[in-house]
Amino acid sequence: SARRVMAAGGRSWFRALALGVSFLKCLLIPAYYSTDFEVHRNWLAITHNLPLSQWYYEATSEWTLDYPPFFAWFEYALSHVAKYFDPKMLVIENLNYTSRATILFQRFSVIFTDILFIYAVRECCRCVNGKRAAKDILEKPTFILAVLLLWNFGLLIVDHIHFQYNGFLFGLMLLSVARLCQKRYLEGALLFAVLLHFKHIYMYVAPAYGIYLLRSYCFTANNADGSLKWRSFSLLHVTLLGLIVCLVSALSLGPFIVLGQLPQVLSRLFPFKRGLCHAYWAPNFWALYNAMDKALTIFGLKCNFLDPTKIPKASMTGGLVQEFQHTILPSVTPLATLICTFISILPSVFCLWFKPQGPRGFLQCLVLCALSSFMFGWHVHEKAILLAILPLSLLSVQRAKDAGIYLILTTTGHFSLFPLLFTSPELPIKILLMLLFTVYSFSSLKSLFRRERPLLTWLETLYLVQLVPLEIFCEIIFPLTSWKQHFPFVPLLLTSVYCALGVTYAWLKLYISVLTERSSVRQKAE
Repeated sequence: SARRVMAAGGRSWFRALALGVSFLKCLLIPAYYSTDFEVHRNWLAITHNLPLSQWYYEATSEWTLDYPPFFAWFEYALSHVAKYFDPKMLVIENLNYTSRATILFQRFSVIFTDILFIYAVRECCRCVNGKRAAKDILEKPTFILAVLLLWNFGLLIVDHIHFQYNGFLFGLMLLSVARLCQKRYLEGALLFAVLLHFKHIYMYVAPAYGIYLLRSYCFTANNADGSLKWRSFSLLHVTLLGLIVCLVSALSLGPFIVLGQLPQVLSRLFPFKRGLCHAYWAPNFWALYNAMDKALTIFGLKCNFLDPTKIPKASMTGGLVQEFQHTILPSVTPLATLICTFISILPSVFCLWFKPQGPRGFLQCLVLCALSSFMFGWHVHEKAILLAILPLSLLSVQRAKDAGIYLILTTTGHFSLFPLLFTSPELPIKILLMLLFTVYSFSSLKSLFRRERPLLTWLETLYLVQLVPLEIFCEIIFPLTSWKQHFPFVPLLLTSVYCALGVTYAWLKLYISVLTERSSVRQKAE
């Protein structure tokens, strides 16, 4: 009976957290929204009015349909509810159409589909081993994890202010992670295959899934030292996995293959005509690379090493444009970014194969795949950092080492999202929400691991504290100076480069911890 009381208490605190965050999302309905709002309104109209054969050709709006077919069907389903709110939003020609009913429908569609995310978080909390018997519910790893995921600052502002549908997509991902942790491999594989056909950015973490399923499901046994028993290979298991992937792909792409439109769909999904960096540089390796190029150019001009007439004018004053011309350093091609990403993912995949550590090893590889492709990918959006932050939350409540890395990555990653909300009414909202989430994550993880060494070194703490003066400069001091006219991109540049240092550091630190930890396991095995 004591256990039953505990379970009932457990359910009630989770329900309270979920209801609380849903209420907050409702309060954010009147907030600013980005062009993504019009993107999704346009997709509702396209899928509602046109036959399937025209979905990926329609180009009345510049925001053409560029997500995989499952997402198009999702918009199609939503459009049948939307018509009861305001049929005018479903007229393709009504570009930038917003009415009160449209805003309410779009906002509520995100809040409602987040139910899947809430369910996935609950399943993930069940996977976290609560070995630490905490007297106080607030110090239980499951409670802390639930808050870190449900109340995640980045997800809140990207979905419920900026406007996107990441919640239910991350729900699918976390649910597939939970199923793999519960050894329900086929369910996990099915969910991930479905997710890929909703949004193809999740291809970044596909290597982790592929190798983990091959290692844990297709090979059914290990030797005593943890190495692979090659004779335990199961042809049945491989066939089942292959069937799942083929069936999901056939459901999604089949109609377009029949119509002979597969090349058209793919050209929409992978538009390599865009520049190396997004209009606002994501805080990754290329941001540092671009900044280095600018710095070298300025230095070269000062010391008369460069001929000022030969430098493209836009590269110095235009700031963050889509097509960025490098002046000193070699220009980067899509192929170069692909090679860099591939090389940076390889060591984590090797670790997962040669020294499997069960679900934790899988999660580490997943985070490293997400971070590596964020670091070196082509035309990366700053929002993609959430792909690493959310799965890393699962690791952060289990080990002090991961908690420290989580705090650095989350704080810098979330801060780098600030420029997404550039309107003044949203300034206090984003600062308050970020402060609340950051203070909570620091205090809760610190109390969880209070018996161990401090989570951050004094240098890491100093780096994170410097974000405060940086924000004060960007939001308050800079707009009052005369530089605002000549160099409007300086705050973006500073934010991007400063956060890129933290993200790169967290990536390296996680990599080093994963690579060194494996060798200690190997010695034990021997």
